[in-house]
Amino acid sequence: MQLCRDFLAFLHRRLPSRTSLLGQAWRYTITGGIAFIVDFGLFALFLYQFHWYYLLANLIGLVGGLVANYLISTGWVFTACCRTLDKNRGMEFLIFSVIGVFGVAFNEGLMLLMVGVFGWNKMLSKMAAAAIVLLWNFGARKALLFRSKKEVV
Repeated sequence: MQLCRDFLAFLHRRLPSRTSLLGQAWRYTITGGIAFIVDFGLFALFLYQFHWYYLLANLIGLVGGLVANYLISTGWVFTACCRTLDKNRGMEFLIFSVIGVFGVAFNEGLMLLMVGVFGWNKMLSKMAAAAIVLLWNFGARKALLFRSKKEVV
């Protein structure tokens, strides 16, 4: 746990400010990486350990990654932003999740195309799909939920 805190402190000192779009993008990319580790780990577990169908294993991984992404995004990435639904966290999570559901559908479609149609490697396809969907998720969440900067008083 201390290693994790030290790593985050190191990143905090090295990354651009959270008030800048670049700083948020970098933090979201790191958050996406952490969420992807959760997602990929669950995907691999259900695919190889439990021998589930790859699209179902992919869905389980994506849900786990979504929860990790929300928690880190609201606690570390977009803290310098006014939250569009700051007074209604339930609705905020719902919209965050709906964006994620569109990302899941996009990811599933990409997986179906890359694996089912082109016959590419499942794990490499998973990585490529995750990178593409990361861009969608950041843009949509930034535009709908975390638009403006907080006022400094």
